[in-house]
Amino acid sequence: MKSDIFAKLHEAMIEYNEENVKKLVLQSIDEGINPLETLDVLTKSISLIGDMFQNGKLWLPDLMLAAKCMESGMEPLKNEILSRGLSLKAKGKIIIGTVFGDLHSIGKGMVATLLSANGFEVIDLGVNVEAKTFIEATEKYKPNILAMSALLTTTAPEMEKVIDNLKKEGIRSSLKIIVGGGPITQDFADNIGADGYEPTAVLAVNLVKRLLNIN
Repeated sequence: MKSDIFAKLHEAMIEYNEENVKKLVLQSIDEGINPLETLDVLTKSISLIGDMFQNGKLWLPDLMLAAKCMESGMEPLKNEILSRGLSLKAKGKIIIGTVFGDLHSIGKGMVATLLSANGFEVIDLGVNVEAKTFIEATEKYKPNILAMSALLTTTAPEMEKVIDNLKKEGIRSSLKIIVGGGPITQDFADNIGADGYEPTAVLAVNLVKRLLNIN
């Protein structure tokens, strides 16, 4: 029954059981359950985990494991949604990437996963992304928000380079820019002209919602 699958899926998410999450998602698809309903279960589960992390009841490794579980379930669900011709209206479009010279992906990946789980369309450019690539993607996809990550003090200045190039191209004012990563601070974000900064993936999602006036 649908309710049994959903209960087991929630339990698998809470236990960070990636194998069971994917297995139960595929079972829900095989049994003809609306993939949007299954996605809602995943979203509520990871939102609960995110709240517990923010309240100090869970730790960063917990959030990382939950994000991996979420990713394993979302891929087949998205394919099923497309194959059924269902509409998954996005709350907004986000471009995200780790700046040039930086190969760190964990923090950026968690933010991307949590944003997707919260109903945003996410275009993940990956790591080591050059300024021109950010610019080209912004012109192509016309996002609401550009999110940049840097985990090294030596690569953080790339964020300002991207913002300066957006200004030169005359497209800076058409979107909001948020930044994050280990060496990034609120002062740094303010100095380079970013619209926002948060230190954790959960808070980054809340920041996106505030900037887009989404409750």
